[in-house]
Amino acid sequence: MKILLCAKYFQCPVIPGSMRALHKDYRTVTPQNFSNYESMKQDFKLEIPEYFNFAKDVLDQWTNMEKAGKKPSNPAFWWTNGNGEEVRWSFEELGSLSRKFANILTEACGLQRGDRVILLLPRIPEWWLANIACLRTGTVLIPGTTQMTQKDILYRLQSSKAKCIITNEVLAPAVDAVAFKCENLHSKLIVSQSPREGWENLKEMMKHASDNHTCVKTKHNEMMAIFFTSGTSGYPKMTGHTHSSFGLGLSVNGRFWLDLTPLDVMWNTSDTGWAKSAWSSVFSPWIQGACVFAHYLPRFEPTSILQTLSKFPITVFCSAPTAYRMLVQNDKASYKFKSLKHCVSAGEPINPEVTEQWRNRTGLDIYEGYGQTETVLICGNFKGMKIKPGSMGKPSPAFDVKILDVNGNVLPPGKEGDIGIRVRPNRPLGLFTHYIDNPTKTASTLRGNFYITGDRGYMDEDGYFWFVSRADDIILSSGYRIGPFEVESALIEHPAVAESAVVSSPDPIRGEVVKAFIVLNPDYKSHDQEQLKKEIQEHVKRNTAPYKYPRKVEFIQELPKTISGKIKRNELRKKEWETI
Repeated sequence: MKILLCAKYFQCPVIPGSMRALHKDYRTVTPQNFSNYESMKQDFKLEIPEYFNFAKDVLDQWTNMEKAGKKPSNPAFWWTNGNGEEVRWSFEELGSLSRKFANILTEACGLQRGDRVILLLPRIPEWWLANIACLRTGTVLIPGTTQMTQKDILYRLQSSKAKCIITNEVLAPAVDAVAFKCENLHSKLIVSQSPREGWENLKEMMKHASDNHTCVKTKHNEMMAIFFTSGTSGYPKMTGHTHSSFGLGLSVNGRFWLDLTPLDVMWNTSDTGWAKSAWSSVFSPWIQGACVFAHYLPRFEPTSILQTLSKFPITVFCSAPTAYRMLVQNDKASYKFKSLKHCVSAGEPINPEVTEQWRNRTGLDIYEGYGQTETVLICGNFKGMKIKPGSMGKPSPAFDVKILDVNGNVLPPGKEGDIGIRVRPNRPLGLFTHYIDNPTKTASTLRGNFYITGDRGYMDEDGYFWFVSRADDIILSSGYRIGPFEVESALIEHPAVAESAVVSSPDPIRGEVVKAFIVLNPDYKSHDQEQLKKEIQEHVKRNTAPYKYPRKVEFIQELPKTISGKIKRNELRKKEWETI
C-alpha cells in the first residue's frame, strides 16, 4: 500500500479506487486506513511537537502536495446552497482566502494572539475561512449557533470576554442590542451584501485584503478554541481546547472512525455552533486530505438531504440520530446513493430500530460514535468490527476507557457505572484543558486517575460499551435502577411514536416511576388517547424488562430541546417533581 506523508504528523494511505467498493457483508466492511481494531489500537501513536498549528502544519502541507501533483483532484472544500450556487476551493485557494481573512483580523480588527473571537454564522463558506484565519493569527475561536437569542449572545459575550464578533445581518441587531453591556467587545465583522452602521463589512474587505500573511508559531498546548457545552443541565460551560487537542487529537476520528482518504468527500450536517462541526467539518477530514462538503441547509429538510446525497459524490455521511430518525420516515425508494459508502452518527445514542430501518433502505450500517465537547472520539464502531445494535462500540485508540464505581475502582464486565477516561499518570491528547473560569467544575470531573464523563454505561464481555444515561437521568423505582435510553428505544419501535423522552416522576408507593413524554406520529393523533397509552405500555413490557415500562404516559406536541437539538430531560424531570 502506498503511503503519503500528509504533514509531519500524519500518515494517510492513498487507496486505489477498486478497493473503495462496499463489501456485500456490510457488517464487516474492510477499512481503508487500518487492518483491524486490535492492530489499530495497538499501533496508534501520535508525536506531540513543541510547536503545532493546523493551518501551517496540515493545510499548507496539503497545498504543497497539491501543487506537486501528489494529491487527487478532489477540492478541499465544496459548498452548495441547494439553489444551484456552488463554491469549490482547492487547498491553495483555501490558503489564500484564509490569509486575507487573517490580515483583516489583525489589521482592521486590531486583534492580537490570544484574543477571543465569537463566530455566529450559518453554513456559508466564510465560516470555514474564519476558522482557518483564527488558526493563522493565534486568536481563540468561539463558535456559536445562529439559533441563539439575544440573551444567549449576551451570556456568551460576557462569559468569554470576547473582543470580536463575526456574524450576519440576521443576528447583528441582537448583537447591537447587547453590545453596550460587553466592555471587552471592540470589533464587529458582518458577512453581508449590505453595509451596517458600526460594523466592518467582511465581503468588501476581502476584495482588497492582501493574502501575504505569515502564520503565527503556536505551541501545541496554546489555547485554540473555546466551545460552549450544549447546556443539557445548567448553564453552558466554556470548554477549552488547544491547538493539539483537536488539531492532532482528531486524527483518530478522521483516520479510523470516518476512515477517510484524499479520495473521499465528507458531509457532516452538524450545526456550525457545536464541537461536532470542528470534529467532522474541519479537522478530521482535512487531516486526511479529504474534501469537506457543506450545504447551506438553513433548516433540516429530509428531502433536501436525500436529494443532496443522490446528486453529489458524497462518500461519507455524518448526521445526528434525530436526523436519521427523520430520514427513515421518508420514502427513499426513488433515491440512489451511488457514491455513499460510510455512514456515522454521534451526539446522542441512536436507537437500534432506526439503524435497522436505515440498513434496510440503503444497505449501509450506521457506525455510532461516542464523544463529548470535552473530547475527541471516546468509543466508536469501526469498520471491520461486528456491529452490535445499540452499542457505542469499543474505545478509540486515543483513550483508555473504563467503567468505574463511586470510588474510582474499575468495574468488571456487565456492571453499570460511570464512564471514565484514564488521565493519570499521563493525560492523553484529545482531552480539553479545563472549564474556563470554573475550577470547581473542572475539579469535579476527576475521580482518582480518571476523568468522569458524566455518562453512565457498562462494558460487555466482548469489550463493547453500552450507554445507559447521563448520570443525573437514572430513575430509581422500587429498588430498580432504570436508564431512560432503553425505554426510549423500546418506545420508538411502536409505530405511533415519533419521539419520546423518559424521566422519573414522583410516586407515593414506589418513590419514583418511569414517565414517558411522547410526540405522536401524525397518523395517530386522532386515535383514542387512553387506549393508545395502554397499547404503548404493553408494547414496552413486551420489548424490555417489564419493570421498566412507563407507568405514566403524556402525549405532547414537541419535546424541549437545547439549541443543538438534544432533549432537555432535566427540564421535564424538574416539572414533574415541582408538582409535589
